[in-house]
Amino acid sequence: MSGEPVQQPAVQMVNIEKYFGLVNALKDINLTVGKNEIVGLIGDNGAGKSTLVKILTGVFPPSSGQMFIAGNPVDFHTYSVQRAHDMGIETVYQDKSLGEKQALWRNFFVGREVTYPFGFINVNKEKEIANEIMINTIGFRGKGITVDSKVSKLSGGERQGVAIGRAMHFDAELIILDEPTVALSLKEVRKVLNFVHQIKEGGKACIYISHDMQDVYEISDRFIIIDRGEIVSSIEKKDISLSALDAFLLDYAHGLKDRE
Repeated sequence: MSGEPVQQPAVQMVNIEKYFGLVNALKDINLTVGKNEIVGLIGDNGAGKSTLVKILTGVFPPSSGQMFIAGNPVDFHTYSVQRAHDMGIETVYQDKSLGEKQALWRNFFVGREVTYPFGFINVNKEKEIANEIMINTIGFRGKGITVDSKVSKLSGGERQGVAIGRAMHFDAELIILDEPTVALSLKEVRKVLNFVHQIKEGGKACIYISHDMQDVYEISDRFIIIDRGEIVSSIEKKDISLSALDAFLLDYAHGLKDRE
């Protein structure tokens, strides 16, 4: 029977466990993020968010379990940060993703330069692509900002926009945003959230990590709650209001899990 090919999830973690010595940091993690889905990853400090992200991004391997990126199995013996990039995992951290003194166009292509046949960098081509990303991919409308502008001239929200645009350009299967609005003003937070909406419109998948529930709620299609190394709930946005999500998390913080 013919039909549309089955679309593989952007990423799938199956029965992932992580031990540090005797400490079980992640327990039986089963996580799927579909293409064109934004998942809000929610949990207190120490809940396991960072460990999960480090496994996703190749910083270190799990103790057991499997992972698939766009349906392709990950070999944890050879998986690394570089291999994660090659397979389409991009991460945007809290304003640490860009070179301050470099021009914008250079930041787009660090480690992935566009070159002529003899290896020289094709500056004009890089500038042309960077300009296209800024205007059409992320809708950059900052006055007086061009591809030649230094990163140091950009606001925090604009820097995150550049990092997000770069991730989208390199055909990311999954873009991980780790607290991308920390220490930004409300106006700058709004810029970042607008850029995140572009991820969705661009058909990309995203894991969004933030302690600001209002931001997480606005951006996400689904919420994954992690507590003490375990995924305790996966909730579709359509099934819960922001106030109900807040109440659910508050119950957890006050020992709901301990009473079960």
